[in-house]
Amino acid sequence: MKLLKLSRRAMLAAGAATALALSPLAVQAQTPDDVLIVGQIAEPKALDPAAVTAVNDFRILMNVYDGLVRYKDGTLEVEPSLATSWDISEDGTVYTFALRDGVTFHDGSAFNADAVKFNFDRMLDENHPFHNTGPFPLSFFFSAVENVEVVDDMTVRFALNAPYAPFLSNLAYPTGLIVSPAAVEQHGAEFGRNPSGTGAFKFAEWRSNEAVVVEANPDHWDGAPELQAVVFRPITDANTRTAEMLAGGIDLMVEVPPVALGEFQGETYTVHEQAGPHVWFLILNAKEGPFADVRVRQAANYAINKEAIVNDVLEGTAEVAAGPTPPAFAWAYNESLEPYPYNPDKARELIAEAGAEGAELTFFVTEGGSGMLDPVAMGTAIQADLSAVGFDVKIETYEWNTFLGEVNPGLEGKADMAEMAWMTNDPDTLPFLALRSEAWPDKGGFNSGYYSNPKVDELLEAARAATDQAERARLYQEMQVIVQEDAPWVFVANWKQNAVTSDRVENFSLQPSFFLLLDDVVKN
Repeated sequence: MKLLKLSRRAMLAAGAATALALSPLAVQAQTPDDVLIVGQIAEPKALDPAAVTAVNDFRILMNVYDGLVRYKDGTLEVEPSLATSWDISEDGTVYTFALRDGVTFHDGSAFNADAVKFNFDRMLDENHPFHNTGPFPLSFFFSAVENVEVVDDMTVRFALNAPYAPFLSNLAYPTGLIVSPAAVEQHGAEFGRNPSGTGAFKFAEWRSNEAVVVEANPDHWDGAPELQAVVFRPITDANTRTAEMLAGGIDLMVEVPPVALGEFQGETYTVHEQAGPHVWFLILNAKEGPFADVRVRQAANYAINKEAIVNDVLEGTAEVAAGPTPPAFAWAYNESLEPYPYNPDKARELIAEAGAEGAELTFFVTEGGSGMLDPVAMGTAIQADLSAVGFDVKIETYEWNTFLGEVNPGLEGKADMAEMAWMTNDPDTLPFLALRSEAWPDKGGFNSGYYSNPKVDELLEAARAATDQAERARLYQEMQVIVQEDAPWVFVANWKQNAVTSDRVENFSLQPSFFLLLDDVVKN
């Protein structure tokens, strides 16, 4: 097959570039024409959109699959995709979608209303014959769905148990991408290694720890992509990824380390930046230990010099966070909030009031992870700041997937604090999944620090049911004030995502969703 020969040639070129990058006489390698080589931060977990949670995986998936709706280019506004239009009932509980006719999955099977119903029933119905191809960790994005009805071949209807404002936005998220039922039936639990969607690129090959290769879909309903193929290479070490980019072994590098941005000046490269809904924070164990006292949680927010982290560790690639909602959600963000100022004297005063002087803290730090920026350096700076106000801080460092296995089930009995970062699609997502009382880990959520405030719960429930955006904004803004005061987290940074492309790449731009959309990219 011509594509696979090309992709292997690309891999050989990239391998040669690695060797050249390590040579003092390095000469830039040349990757193949019309084949884009992307330097990813990690190996994907799977290529089943219903089964994964990481932006690293989403960057591939958004090119292989389509959803009923998608985010309009450069925005988080929803527009038609596999659905051409939709109607919403007056009470906000019934969504009826008209589907795009004549679309086929990459395996040749037809896209229709039955396929849509299959996708959501597979995630939500425990009795579905292919529910065992999960687990589906983000299926709660659609927990409001009571049933999915096939009205006719090209019309599908979702009935919700209550009005749910983020529903359309969640459909545009990768969890809502539509997979081929025929491929799931054929491959079962191995579908994640044998994906089939309707997207601009078709899956070609996955060589473990080496590359995922996708090829152009000439029959894509929205037009064939410009590229012949894309090779996604997992290069977990940021320094190695930088060296590969400088040597010409990759054409596009995501998540450029702040200290390496200066390497990509001049006409040979383009550095891309794009603000998006990102927040980097410390989860504090509010259930037990020193951080069970709100004064000690506030003290941690005063003790950490977030300006120094943003300017010195992150080289100005982020801004200091003021609360749990990223400012990229401009309509929902509370602009009256000011970040906790750096005030170690105030921190010591609060610690003394709480009788927590000299408290021992166990701090979970990750080696890396999508959106985690420079977690070891950041963790070390945070440790120093907390030590300066009298805490005895012990860091435990873990590889990303191991780290998540420790943090997501909850910090009880293990740690007092942990690093975390979220990139979300709606102002509902992060607080609803990580700050509600009903989101404690034993209830299936990500509230790993066990924060609980009934008023916050009430505001979040009301906001997701409100159909008027102004009312939703008021509720979220009130929530932010309470959460900032309660300080269940240390609010550290809002990142401005980045990537770098070679001078052979045109028509590339970053998206506020943090996804990579490559169908219009050209490589000369």
